[in-house]
Amino acid sequence: MSEPVKVAVVYYSSTGSTHALAEAVAEGAEKAGAEVRLLRVAELAPAEAIASNEAWQKHHEATQDVPVATPADMEWADAVVFGTPTRFGNVASQLKQFLDTLGGLWAQGKLADKVYSGFVSTATPHGGRESTLLALYNSVHHFGGVLVTPGYTDPIQFATGTPYGPSHHDAQGAIPISDETRESARYTGRRVTQVAARLKAGRAALDA
Repeated sequence: MSEPVKVAVVYYSSTGSTHALAEAVAEGAEKAGAEVRLLRVAELAPAEAIASNEAWQKHHEATQDVPVATPADMEWADAVVFGTPTRFGNVASQLKQFLDTLGGLWAQGKLADKVYSGFVSTATPHGGRESTLLALYNSVHHFGGVLVTPGYTDPIQFATGTPYGPSHHDAQGAIPISDETRESARYTGRRVTQVAARLKAGRAALDA
């Protein structure tokens, strides 16, 4: 019996929306048969900044038990799904800093040929959800990764309209994540796992 696909869900979340999406992605991957690691990246903001925002402080304290991602997790994974809030239409510095630590693995070719995808949350309706995911995917291209977005490959994607990856507009915490968006995130986890499983099986057949 072949070993399960290994999926790392690597995210940054300040007040909880991206964390909730990460949990849904992980759930979808697990239900598709993957071995999943749910991992946050290290916080870079000073304690004073976190304490100045009650929601940020509360979420920071509530997620201390979530393991912090390391380059070793990237090497372990067959597939990686990154999550980030948008910052001025771009990837949050906390996730970007983690990506910038991966030069050693990149130089050895150990980030290539893995499956990658992403998800995002924003404060405003048109606050850069698509631009943030497209910016995130620049790193995937440099890795030599296999980009697997949800596209419009499932009916839930026509309900959410986010072919680049699951996304949520939270209006500074005022809007909860919809059932459709959670299902889109679960679907992304399933799709990433299924495509990675096919690639893994194909490699095993070629190596046999």
